[in-house]
This record gives sequence, structure tokens and C-alpha cells, in this order.
Amino acid sequence: MIIRLYDNASGAELGTLTEEQLQFLIDNLEEETSDDQDYYLNPNTLELLASRGGDSSLISTLRQAMGDKPGIEIRWAREE
Repeated sequence: MIIRLYDNASGAELGTLTEEQLQFLIDNLEEETSDDQDYYLNPNTLELLASRGGDSSLISTLRQAMGDKPGIEIRWAREE
């Protein structure tokens, strides 16, 4: 099963995640409910994730997705 990462606003696919990368996001970002699959990121959040040892590929993907925007909402989905 593939874990895909999307920009929530545009629906554009940002890339794929490993199980470890997904678990890192789940462990380090706030979820509103137990089945929450979306997160809001801003530059400070990205710095926090990097400082907590986030996978360099994951951090790079998130930085690229954010670009020069003040924030971005992302979501993940398991797909076959």
C-alpha cells in the first residue's frame, strides 16, 4: 500500500511517504481526532520537525510544497 501526500487546497500530489515518515508526522503534529489525516504547516512547524530529526527527504518535500506561502494544509491517504 502506498501512502500519498497531498496539498489539501489544490488536491495536488506532493509525493509519497514511508511508514516511518508518516509515523513521524503523526507523532509530532497535532491531530484534531483519532482519524485525522490532515495537518497545517507553517515555516516554524517545518523548523520544529527538522529539529526533531525529521527525515531529510520528508522535510525537503514539505519545504518545496510550502514554497513562499505562509502556510499549507496537507493530507495523507493510503492507496493501493
